[in-house]
Amino acid sequence: MHASIAFWNILKKDIKNYYLKPPNISWGIIFPLSWTLMQLVRSQGSIGILGLLPGLMAMSVLFGTTSMLAVTITFERRGRSFDRLLLAPVSISTLVFAKILGAILFGIFNAFVPVVFASFFTDLSGVDWGIAVIAAVLIAITSALLGLLIAISAREVFEAQTFSNFFRFPMLFLCGLYIPINNLPQLLKPISFCLPLTYGTDILNATIAGNSIFDIIFNIIVMLAFAALLFYLCQRNIKKKWIL
Repeated sequence: MHASIAFWNILKKDIKNYYLKPPNISWGIIFPLSWTLMQLVRSQGSIGILGLLPGLMAMSVLFGTTSMLAVTITFERRGRSFDRLLLAPVSISTLVFAKILGAILFGIFNAFVPVVFASFFTDLSGVDWGIAVIAAVLIAITSALLGLLIAISAREVFEAQTFSNFFRFPMLFLCGLYIPINNLPQLLKPISFCLPLTYGTDILNATIAGNSIFDIIFNIIVMLAFAALLFYLCQRNIKKKWIL
């Protein structure tokens, strides 16, 4: 009972203090929309909204979730408020899961903001939204764990932003968000297959645009494996740096 109260209070604090703040809105919503509009203008409409929507959804989750977790935890550590949470009679697992859940919920919310806009311009009735939700959740989980891994390593907010962009911007070009993986140079294809976002985007491409590289079940299994690996790395680093 005590753990559930602490969990809810931490989650509520994050929602109140960090959700829908200007940095998260700019990185999680405005930047992906601006980038997609640029791609739409550049292609002169040849790609189409359905062709761009999977990448826009995946990018909205990635940027919103990693920004939410990496920057906010680093900010709290810098202001010593995170140290007070570590000293509170709350298990580290409760604290971490509350932080992760907040970022995941924010990422899922971001994923469907562009869907609302797209629904005014094209017919989305043929999309299997159950699979799309699964893809958004898996992308949010892996992105949240990546953000947590960055937050554990960074000491300053600018370091967290730099580390985040070090991973995020290459993903724009390597994960099939806007450039099909089949069009990438042979040297870069193996790198794209080592990134979890590749498989999440592939699920969205299969569901919304009707084209994919792998089977949906295979993509889901690979995403779960990436989530397990990132969780293990986060847990190991937390024990080294946060638990005395």
